[in-house]
Amino acid sequence: MTAPIGGGPGRAVGGLDRQHATLKKAAQDLEAVFLNELFKAMREATPQDGILSQDSGQELFTGMLDERLAQLHTERTKGGLGEALYRQLSRRLPTPPTQAAGDP
Repeated sequence: MTAPIGGGPGRAVGGLDRQHATLKKAAQDLEAVFLNELFKAMREATPQDGILSQDSGQELFTGMLDERLAQLHTERTKGGLGEALYRQLSRRLPTPPTQAAGDP
């Protein structure tokens, strides 16, 4: 016989799935923060002298652009810092219960 929907061992696995999803999102967010700081440091290291001067609106826009680019990078890239953090930290999450050999 099968377990009812929403009950039995599946409930623990669903909670575990949420924990893994939350951990994966947190690892991606941390990677995005790291990349954003990297982009910011790279912009500060490049010379800004020239014909056009930067005003505060342009600085705000480039900061927002850097944040979005960092977020997109972490969502679309496999094998980055976020993925490595997730693999390392997910080992500490509880393992899902295993079924006995005779259970369907």
